[in-house]
Amino acid sequence: MASSVALSFTVHSECSVTRARAGLMKLPHYHVKTPVFMPVGTQGTMKGLLPDQLESLDCEIILGNTYHLGNRPGISILEKAGGLHKFMGWNRALLTDSGGFQMVSLLKLAEITEEGVKFKSPYDGSEIMLTPEKSIEIQNHIGADIIMQLDDVVQTTYQDYHRIKEATERTSRWLDRCLKAHKRPTEQSIFPIVQGLLNSQLREQSAREHMKKDVNGFAIGGLSGGEAKDDFWPMVSLGTSLLYKTKPRYLMGVGVAIDLVVCVALGVDMFDCVYPTRTARFGCALVNQGQLNLKQKQFQTDLNPIDKDCDCSTCKNYTRAYLHCIVSAETVACHLISVHNLAFQMCLMRTMRKNIEQGTFPDFVRNFVNELYPKKKYPSWVRNSLLSVGINLNKD
Repeated sequence: MASSVALSFTVHSECSVTRARAGLMKLPHYHVKTPVFMPVGTQGTMKGLLPDQLESLDCEIILGNTYHLGNRPGISILEKAGGLHKFMGWNRALLTDSGGFQMVSLLKLAEITEEGVKFKSPYDGSEIMLTPEKSIEIQNHIGADIIMQLDDVVQTTYQDYHRIKEATERTSRWLDRCLKAHKRPTEQSIFPIVQGLLNSQLREQSAREHMKKDVNGFAIGGLSGGEAKDDFWPMVSLGTSLLYKTKPRYLMGVGVAIDLVVCVALGVDMFDCVYPTRTARFGCALVNQGQLNLKQKQFQTDLNPIDKDCDCSTCKNYTRAYLHCIVSAETVACHLISVHNLAFQMCLMRTMRKNIEQGTFPDFVRNFVNELYPKKKYPSWVRNSLLSVGINLNKD
């Protein structure tokens, strides 16, 4: 399969036990080391952080939302600004989603047909028709390094097989329309999205159909939408077992630390989620043991940093007691915790890459899981998913 100059991907280290691999994805705006976590800047901004702060956290690629950016500021402003990179002052890589997820999140405002998705704008109530062609047109104007096909998205817990089959097959038809509409193939890579919800046959059908296309990477979509973890991980594993080893695999909407560790072991290269910044807005800081709710009274007199081993500016300069004091009263608390949470995510990904490169990834996984579950009461999905790729947590 040929790859355009818009993306080249090299796997330089592979775990000898699991499917984990470390690689380099060369994009027009930046070279991104994988596995990678992509923070979400829906409206062309990260809530609570500036672009230069993201750079200082060693963030190499972030995500923007096509639906929302197409509404505000709109493609005419983005075009005049020279694309989203220049508009938001971000010099590194960008990925934009297609707008398809709004079929779920704004379902009451949406009507789905073969032509596309008709939305009522949450901003002014006007009607918008988002077709595969329109999604790609907006993303061509935004100018992200990686852009996503428009897919027909169904809530993960949906039970109607015929609707799931329709959505899966429509997603493949819409991919053809997206590829045909794409005007900047040497500058931007379209990733197809594997759909099929929790049906393994439909997922395999979707993956094999998409793999016929000359594309530079693939996304695994339609998960992390409320399904049981015991149903989630086999679909991820199926996707990584089918998709080409020579191309990056992007699992959409996943950002909790244990999910990242398990899914890297299953062979995923790219992730995105609002989780680190959203949980910061609720006063929760991420640590290896899970998270700390800094609103709780126990932190009122705690003069330790969030994490003594973290070298982010928040942990260097502020205590848990200070953050507890301001977390419900001052918006700066959201900023400070967001800095730490993104630093935590970036550190986790760097640590996984290092352990893959050094051949110690299985040991890292065991240590990480045992720190998170010190009583060794592992959730069945964690135990079974890791066992499927050669890591037996019950073995000393």
